[in-house]
Amino acid sequence: MKHRVISLLTDFGEDDFFVPSLKGVILKINPLARILDITHRIPSFDIMAGGFILYSCFKYFPTKTIFLVIVDPGVGSSRKILLVETKKYFFIAPDNGILSHILEEENITQIREVTKKKYFLPEVSHTFEGRDKMAPAAAWLSKGIPCVEFGPEVTSYESHDVHKPQAKGNEITGQVLYTDKFGNLITNIPERMLDLSGERRIKKKFSLYAGGREISSFRKSYSSAKKGELLFLVGSLGLIEIASRASNASNQLKIKNGDIVRIVIKSEK
Repeated sequence: MKHRVISLLTDFGEDDFFVPSLKGVILKINPLARILDITHRIPSFDIMAGGFILYSCFKYFPTKTIFLVIVDPGVGSSRKILLVETKKYFFIAPDNGILSHILEEENITQIREVTKKKYFLPEVSHTFEGRDKMAPAAAWLSKGIPCVEFGPEVTSYESHDVHKPQAKGNEITGQVLYTDKFGNLITNIPERMLDLSGERRIKKKFSLYAGGREISSFRKSYSSAKKGELLFLVGSLGLIEIASRASNASNQLKIKNGDIVRIVIKSEK
């Protein structure tokens, strides 16, 4: 139990004292904790980006991992600190919607507000609750303190709408969820909506519309397209991505997270 993994995701960057402070607090309480970084380069205050990055990778971590998630523009306000237990994992995060994807998809066991001062640092600032409240709570949890000890159960919490793609006739409408560092645009349209199984794929042709452009190049991989060619494909998350071979699709299309995309399915004769 004391060797539990605590995984960190923040918008703190890596040039200041914020991240090492979190790690120091955790290790002082539980020297046997295993601390792993997801990323500390979430754009400042970007709750939606932080939530998507977490959702994209959490399931690949060991069972019982504690995810400490701090993208917290409401620090020092009356917003709650949540402790969420699912069937396989634990999450500690501000109640600002950053766990929306997790709460939508995971089998939730309990959700509690972290309020017990005995699991905080003795002195708590109004500007760094990640260090003074959330990190120590994660460390005590890693030592086997049961969730019920951290505070009361809650039934209401902040949750952003997790937009789902819509299918009507031969058209699927979705939106861009995230733009990665390569400029690839990850949408919320899953592979299954295109029904790519067996012979059906051969009998269908797809066109994607985004940013006022039609993209008809549907590929299996980035490398199968010409350099600079706009394409779309099924990415590693099982979601449709818009990309440009060795280039930046986001810059070419001038679209951003939240923008609408459409896929039109045409049956080939």
